[in-house]
Amino acid sequence: MASSRRTVLVAAASATLTVAATLGVLWAAGTFAIQQHSRQAAVAERGASVMPFDLEKTTHVFTPTESGGVEEVVADDPTDEKQVSLIRGHLEKEAAAFRRGDYSDPSSIHGQDMPGLKELEADHEKVEVRYSELPDGGRIEFSTGDPTLVRALHRWFDAQLSDHGADAERGGASGHEQHEGHR
Repeated sequence: MASSRRTVLVAAASATLTVAATLGVLWAAGTFAIQQHSRQAAVAERGASVMPFDLEKTTHVFTPTESGGVEEVVADDPTDEKQVSLIRGHLEKEAAAFRRGDYSDPSSIHGQDMPGLKELEADHEKVEVRYSELPDGGRIEFSTGDPTLVRALHRWFDAQLSDHGADAERGGASGHEQHEGHR
């Protein structure tokens, strides 16, 4: 009798722990989603003070490459000349700053502890940064022969993808595929 009662108690305790663990995981996932959404909203708010174009009318495209990566910002409406002009002016200015090791704008938007940022600032002279215009925006290409900096660029891109949420997308792994707006 004691043995069957013990079996019932163990089964009940096991079921209770399983339910508690499941509820804990669901709560944590919901909390993470809320925190991520809150972070994305905060990034969008801070971004508006740094980026002159409208995040809701543009898309960031981050494409990691073997030697670094490509960041493109394109107007969702390629005929929106105002957004295209604002994108180009901003990216040209940012590319010049990055060549000097000045990553203060991304830092002010995403935070100073942004993955990859410290490495890019410290070794900026090892990263070639090139700006070019696109029909619907602009692009900055980052290239380096230093594998540590390639990884830093990839971490930096991943952090921006996460922070920009629906306003950003990952480009093709080869770096040759482009945002659908200018294919």
